[in-house]
Amino acid sequence: MDNAAIATMLALLDEHYGTDIPCYLNHANAWQLLCATILSAQCTDERVNKVTKTLFATYGSPAALAGADLGQLAGIIRPTGLYHNKARNIKACFAAIHERHGGAVPRSIEDLVALPGVGRKTANVVRGNIFGEPSIVVDTHVMRVSKRLGLCQGNDPVKIEFELMAVLPKEHWIRYNLQIIAHGRAICKAISPRCGDCFLSNDCPGP
Repeated sequence: MDNAAIATMLALLDEHYGTDIPCYLNHANAWQLLCATILSAQCTDERVNKVTKTLFATYGSPAALAGADLGQLAGIIRPTGLYHNKARNIKACFAAIHERHGGAVPRSIEDLVALPGVGRKTANVVRGNIFGEPSIVVDTHVMRVSKRLGLCQGNDPVKIEFELMAVLPKEHWIRYNLQIIAHGRAICKAISPRCGDCFLSNDCPGP
């Protein structure tokens, strides 16, 4: 896809999905979004939002999560899957935030990915939605749709992140993530994509 086609694509995404899309994970602050994003691995946002309603009522601060009983924490987050690993990661992550950053979620990609259980995807969700730092989040929808559009290749999320950063204007990075997730859920589905209904079909090479 050349620069003109990319500009047309971004304009169409803005037209159909808007430019001010809220994050799909419910949160009131940085630590809640960080926690919710860790839980979202191999789990739907809808299910995570149901679990975090109870989780955040039980643990009202990063310090509370750092000191959480692992059994109780795992029991609350069980519906998100992989709950034993997620419980250990969340507890260790917030203990590290307490020890290294005085209880505040750090802003830099380097500090975020140094936390237990935090990879580039999770770090970029927090950086983009909390700190307004231009970031590309590569989840399954972004990977699939971006590859179909010819914007990237391969299956390595980190390589895809940098490929997208190279071709997309920085001011679009944050909303591209959310727009493409919406598009992937509604039209460009993994199985039986609705190509006939897709407003990006003119410049799309196809599935």
